[in-house]
Amino acid sequence: MISGPMRTLSLVGMDLKVFASQAARWAVVIAAILFVTIRGAEAGEDGHRKVRFLPQWIHQAQFAGFYVAFEKGFYREKGLDVEIMRGGPDLPGSEMLVDGKTDFATMFLFKGITMRARGVRVVNIAQIVQKSAYMLVARRSSGILKPEDLDGKKIGLWGGEFRLLPEAFFHTHNISPRIIPQGTTVNLFLRSGVDAASAMWYNEYHQLINAGLDQSELTTFLLSDYGMRFPEDGIYCLEKTCLDAPSLCGDFAAASVAGWEYCFSHPDESLDIVMKYVHAAKTATNRVHQKWMLERMKDIIRFEGSPALGALSVNSYMEVASELKKGGYIEAVPSYHEFHFEPHGVARP
Repeated sequence: MISGPMRTLSLVGMDLKVFASQAARWAVVIAAILFVTIRGAEAGEDGHRKVRFLPQWIHQAQFAGFYVAFEKGFYREKGLDVEIMRGGPDLPGSEMLVDGKTDFATMFLFKGITMRARGVRVVNIAQIVQKSAYMLVARRSSGILKPEDLDGKKIGLWGGEFRLLPEAFFHTHNISPRIIPQGTTVNLFLRSGVDAASAMWYNEYHQLINAGLDQSELTTFLLSDYGMRFPEDGIYCLEKTCLDAPSLCGDFAAASVAGWEYCFSHPDESLDIVMKYVHAAKTATNRVHQKWMLERMKDIIRFEGSPALGALSVNSYMEVASELKKGGYIEAVPSYHEFHFEPHGVARP
């Protein structure tokens, strides 16, 4: 029979063993609860992972591939429950990403690089548009027929990084125009307030034609024809999202790319889907304009020599980053390999 201090020590040892056993069981329970909680935050009731996606502008054919991916079930096939949010000038994807109000957003490449260079750790997970649709438009009657004729003229430009391309164009051709701030419409040009205006080939240029100007009346400078093929719309997220959920990023990128592939092989059906979103958003447009936009999107996404859909060329990246540094927008060029995440299996060109 054990008595005294030895018996007390034995009981303490037994209590420690019991405590350790119970603690181990509680650890398993807590881990299970945490797992269920985390999964619940990521997945809906049907097990699909919830994702918020913000296109950079209002609903239009510029984002047709994403609408198609949703409507044809490509996202759900990847286990994703995607909410396509409505973008616009008051909802910039760059700010919404940083504020945690969206998981993925589209942005131009030069915007993504600028953010990364300034310390915002955004990541490009798929490059959709492979060259620029930015153009300058002038009336032939103004005597503007070649780039040098823009020297000293009043030219409407959008603000911020949108000036990168035209400023590089001006520098290349030794042009010193008078810069006039341009808003979201082409009204200033239509009222002859500027000699030339900024336009996107798939959007504002066609608006000018719809406003009654004949193409033969216009001189156009599509900057990609002058060696400036700066990629535009890409899909972005925060680096943390890629590190925490690489498969989520990969699945969203793959389904989005599949949506654009389907778009180009089924243009009429895709246009029907676009118009569904346009009408729901009460966008001031029509099917003719959206058809033009969809056709131009194909021209700047898939063309002779373009990278695979979703891939970001190292050369294109360095070209844009170098221009940003030369123009004083960034101080140093971010690493390509840290900037572009390739979850969808598209090889680097």
